[in-house]
Amino acid sequence: MNMNAMIKSISIGASVGTAAFMAFSAADKKKHSIKRNAGKMLKAAGNVLDDITSVMK
Repeated sequence: MNMNAMIKSISIGASVGTAAFMAFSAADKKKHSIKRNAGKMLKAAGNVLDDITSVMK
């Protein structure tokens, strides 16, 4: 199996899992808006993917 493909798959799965966790845990907190949490989630997922792609280069 191609190692780069496996690393990409694992990293994408981890970022999607983190994003889903953050989205569902945001429902419990009433003091924060969903829009703000979604923005943070997308920014964090983007940062993770950027870091992973920079390591692979």
